[in-house]
Amino acid sequence: MPVVGQRTAPSTPRRRPAPRLAARTSPPRRRRTGRAQSLWPYALVAPAVGGMLYLLVYPLVRAVLISFQDFRLRQLIAGDADFVGLRNYRTLLTDPRFWEVVRRTFLFMAVNVVLIMVIATLVALMVERLGRIGRTVVLCSLVLAWAMPVVAATTVFQWLFHSEFGIVNWSLTSLGLDSFDRYPWFANGTAAFAILVTLIVWQSVPFAAITLYSALTTVSPELYESARLDGAGAGRIFRSVTFPILRPIFLLVVSLEVIWTFKAFVQIWVMTRGGPGDATTILPVHAVQTALSSQRYDLGSAASMVTVVLMSGVLVLYFRQMLRQEDETR
Repeated sequence: MPVVGQRTAPSTPRRRPAPRLAARTSPPRRRRTGRAQSLWPYALVAPAVGGMLYLLVYPLVRAVLISFQDFRLRQLIAGDADFVGLRNYRTLLTDPRFWEVVRRTFLFMAVNVVLIMVIATLVALMVERLGRIGRTVVLCSLVLAWAMPVVAATTVFQWLFHSEFGIVNWSLTSLGLDSFDRYPWFANGTAAFAILVTLIVWQSVPFAAITLYSALTTVSPELYESARLDGAGAGRIFRSVTFPILRPIFLLVVSLEVIWTFKAFVQIWVMTRGGPGDATTILPVHAVQTALSSQRYDLGSAASMVTVVLMSGVLVLYFRQMLRQEDETR
């Protein structure tokens, strides 16, 4: 305790520490860092974009250039092709055989797409009504069929319909149909066409069925229940409830199937090479035949470009029709 009368030293006030100044970053450096960070995502996707442009865009541009040139075997070796304008397209479009191939291509596409969509829709509706075990078995079978390589599946179909060792001829003759003993399926144009349609439908149905089944699972069960209470049958429910809701998915699947069947080449080339005669020749096969058999790479490129234009036109017309129907239903 301080003694009375004794002075005490005055208490010195405490000084607050001076506030620390935040470290200043130079604006130019911050600007450079932000610019580098904004460009980094583009640098990451640049190799993929460059590879896509080289593998997809460059061949397309090269094919377009060749279609306007006099490009044969000599030009392929020497590389001094001359531009001839639209001469290749005039030669192609005035060929009666080309228009016969176009007609067959559209017939081939229409038959395949109709069969694929009908069978895939029925399979998807069936899978939706199966139990857990049955649904798993069917979906696994579809995935396995879808995963089979195209060339392997085509080779299997060749052996199935082999005139001497094929199981199809053996089964038919075992049933008493002796006319199918050593029947040459691939020597008959209609039979070869039907076998190719069967092969492509078998390869395409799994994708379409799985896609449609996935879309069916998104439809609310209450809508089906309300339709049944109103007395609607299965066909009426599909037309009035299921299809209107899944119209965009059906549009997507149909457009993909049109593209895949329109440009079907591997199956036809491995199995028949367009024969017998021209019975299974469609536009992609015709383009390759023209380019390889007579070394007319210019006409083959022109046929490929016409194929692209026709396929794009079909898709544009189909999309316009579907969009018009959607606008009318709103």
